[in-house]
Amino acid sequence: MRFIDKLFGNSAKEEDKMTTEKLNIGIILGSTREGRVSPQVGEWVKGIADKRGDANYEIVDIADFNLPFLGTTDGTEPGIAKWNEKLANLDGFVFIVQEYNHSITGALKNALDFAREAWNNKAAGIVSYGSTGGARAAEHLRGIMGELMIADVRVHPTLSLFTDFENGSVFKPQSLHLDNVNAMLDQVNSWSGALKTVR
Repeated sequence: MRFIDKLFGNSAKEEDKMTTEKLNIGIILGSTREGRVSPQVGEWVKGIADKRGDANYEIVDIADFNLPFLGTTDGTEPGIAKWNEKLANLDGFVFIVQEYNHSITGALKNALDFAREAWNNKAAGIVSYGSTGGARAAEHLRGIMGELMIADVRVHPTLSLFTDFENGSVFKPQSLHLDNVNAMLDQVNSWSGALKTVR
């Protein structure tokens, strides 16, 4: 073993594995309400992401975990442990964010609060939508991510209920968003890779 390997405790093989292994990026659906459109937006982002071939992308639906409201139970529900386990196995995130009353949904805030270490030292991008593109919700989310030690990237695709949705329910994104989504994913992957070395 080389002196440098002894000093830092990593073999050259381990370093190579870290640099060649694909990152796992979760596309988190930020709404659980009936009639939500976040699954349409999430699948669109995943479709763009999968064509890149640079990471493993998966949809992570908060609704699948049946999280109770934080502090209202003894915390033994199996969904809580499964949620933390899922997040722990991800290297980065893309949040699909809807704007409700100038902020994120209660379901997303609750899900964020149900984990701590599983979020730490990871990167995230935001794709938001609403009457103003979900910009105010995204800004609220950035403040929360800072507290959870999630590094949020700069590029932020914003989707308008007026121009990217038909009747507010059928997602028909304009082609101009494609470049923004790819630029956001570039940053998420770059930062996620860098932060993996911190963890």
